[in-house]
Amino acid sequence: MRGLELVFFVISALRGQRLRSFLSALGVGIGVAAVVVLTSLGAGARQYVMSQFTQFGTNLMAVDPGRVKTMGMPGVLGGTTHKLTIDDAIAIGRQPGVAKFVPVVTGQGRVVGNGRGRSVFIYGVTHDAAAAWKFSVAQGRFLPPIDPHRKASYIVLGPKLAHELFPESSPLGRRVRVAGWSFRVIGVMTPKGHFLGFDLDDAAYIPVATAKALFNVDELNEIDVLAASSDAIVPIKRALKTLLIKRHRGQYDFTITTQDEMLATFGRVIGVITVAVSGIGGISLFVGAMGILTIMWISVNERTSEIGILRALGVRRGTVERLFLLESVVLAAAGGTGGLAAGLGLGAVLRLAVPGFPFETPPAAIAAALGMSVIVGIASGVVPARRAASLNPIETLREE
Repeated sequence: MRGLELVFFVISALRGQRLRSFLSALGVGIGVAAVVVLTSLGAGARQYVMSQFTQFGTNLMAVDPGRVKTMGMPGVLGGTTHKLTIDDAIAIGRQPGVAKFVPVVTGQGRVVGNGRGRSVFIYGVTHDAAAAWKFSVAQGRFLPPIDPHRKASYIVLGPKLAHELFPESSPLGRRVRVAGWSFRVIGVMTPKGHFLGFDLDDAAYIPVATAKALFNVDELNEIDVLAASSDAIVPIKRALKTLLIKRHRGQYDFTITTQDEMLATFGRVIGVITVAVSGIGGISLFVGAMGILTIMWISVNERTSEIGILRALGVRRGTVERLFLLESVVLAAAGGTGGLAAGLGLGAVLRLAVPGFPFETPPAAIAAALGMSVIVGIASGVVPARRAASLNPIETLREE
C-alpha cells in the first residue's frame, strides 16, 4: 500500500467509528487545552510582572530595613530590623553614580476636601520621586526641592483621588485635610495605573518629614536609589553596602535589591508555579493517551478479520503495523489541534472580557502542544499496532 492509500484507509476506518474516534480525540484535546491554558497563564503572569516593574525604569534599586538571609520580605525571615533614616538617604545620595535618591514613608489616611473624603495610600517622599519613579505631573507641580528634614503642608494628588474630591473644578490651590492636618494642593499627577494590585492613581504625595510626623514614625519604610546608568548599578550596590554598614556601626542590617534581582526572583517563582500547574495539565494528557491505547486495543480485537484479509492479500506485517499506528497518531493529532484551538480561543475570550488579562501563549508552547499530541499518538499506538501486525492471518480468518 502506498502512502496516500494508507491515509485514505485510516480515514475510512476512523469514519466508521465516529463516536469512538471523537471520544478518543477529545481526551487528548482536553489535556492539550489544559497545558496550553496553564502555560499561557504562567507566561502572561511573567510578562505582567516584568511590565509592572519596568514602568519605573530598569536602573532603580531599593534599600529596605532588615537583612534577608533566606527568603521573604526584609525583617520577616532570618533578618533583624533596624531603622533607616533620612540621614542615611542623604548619605546615599552623595555616592558616585547615584542620580536620584528617594526616602519613602508610606501609610493610609483619609483625605478630606470639598465636602468629600476618600481613604488612600499616602506616600511621604521628596522632590526627586517623580523623576526616579518616572511619574509626571498633569496639573501644577510636584513637591518642591526642600530639605528632607523640613516639614511642609504641600500635597500632590493622584488623578483618581483628585477627580473624586474635586469632580467639577481644579483642585490646585484648594485645601484638604489628612488626619487633622491641613494641606494645600499644588499638583495633580498623570495616570500611572496599577502596580501589583496597588492603584497608583488613587494616592497622595506629601513631604517625607511631614509623613513621619503624620504617621508618628521615626524611620523610613524604604530608600529608593536611581543609578545614573545600568553599568553603575553593581558598583553602587557595593558602595551602598559599605556605606550603610559603616553608618550602622558594623551591622549588616539592611537589604539592597535591584530591579534585575526582583525580576529574577519573581521569574523563578512564576516558573515553578507554571511547571507545577502544567504538570497537572499533563496528567489530563496522560489520561487521554490511556484512552487512545484502550480504544486501539479494542479496535484490534474487533478487526481481526480485516487484518486477516489484508495479510491474505499480501499486505506485509510492517504495513499493518503502520496502519494502526497511523490511526493512533491521527486521533491524537486531531485531538491536539482541537485542544490547541480551544486553548487559544479561551485566551481570546478572556482578553475580550477582561482587557489586559495576563494571557500570553508563547510560540514554543504551540509547537510543544502539537508535538506532544503526536508523541502521545505514537506512544499509545505502538503496542496495539504491533499486536495487530503479529496476528496470524490464517488464524484470524478461521476465528471469523
